[in-house]
Amino acid sequence: MTPSGPRRDTRGIVDAAELLTRVRFRRHDPAPELRPYLEHYWFIDWDLSEPYASHVVPHPSVNIVFQRYRNPDGHSDGHSDGTEETTFAEVSGIGLELFTKKLTGVGRVCGVQFRPGGFRPFAPERPVSDWTGRRVPLDEVFADADAASVAAVLGPETDHARVAALDAFLLARGPAPDPQATQAMDLVAAVRTDRSIRRVSELADAAGLSSRSLQRLFATYVGVGPKWVILRYRIHEALERAEATGTEGSPDWAGLAAELGYSDQAHLVRDFTATVGVPPTAYARQVSEP
Repeated sequence: MTPSGPRRDTRGIVDAAELLTRVRFRRHDPAPELRPYLEHYWFIDWDLSEPYASHVVPHPSVNIVFQRYRNPDGHSDGHSDGTEETTFAEVSGIGLELFTKKLTGVGRVCGVQFRPGGFRPFAPERPVSDWTGRRVPLDEVFADADAASVAAVLGPETDHARVAALDAFLLARGPAPDPQATQAMDLVAAVRTDRSIRRVSELADAAGLSSRSLQRLFATYVGVGPKWVILRYRIHEALERAEATGTEGSPDWAGLAAELGYSDQAHLVRDFTATVGVPPTAYARQVSEP
């Protein structure tokens, strides 16, 4: 079932409250025909007097990202030949590590976040795992994409016009109906919403598939294995709980570890620290400081 409206949470964004004081961040719905395959469009604009580093614990989603940057010194940030403005677009496969982006000067980003499993109907020639951990030029995936395609998305000043340009870009390229894509999307949605699914074998049983068939489905349509998806959504929830510390008191980390299916609190702390870079208690203190 396709949810109504874009997500309202900031799950996956490290210290979301601080980021939102630095940039204008919005989400928008795509055209109705695209909603079964897309989470939402996401737009960010900024005008910064000093650099700011944003951090995201990636979702198991492919993104298409249209980007325009202008640095205070009037030079590009390395994506072109030194002209005043840098404009480009890329397909961003699922990021396996913490994603960090340094924002400087004036910038605009218009992104398309696909539902996990929803990208392949637009690019069926290759398994989604081919893009995992990679950021590649848009025309490497969509050969007919050109500078005019990028300008059509980034040029308009209104969100409404940018949404219309993204709709037109995607509707011209699919999606190709694919029952396996629908199955993959439904399975990932179940992992995200059903905390009782803690093991790959449980998800395989729910899908009526062998564990090996489930692994193949996820590699082809999602881009990562089902175990990775289960662990990533656990970390997203732990991150969200840690950020709530400032207003709701210190989380019961041992109880949360058990709730998320970890064998003990130490296991949760190890996963959180490996993903975010600091232990959950230190992160909670950091984001609660004024």
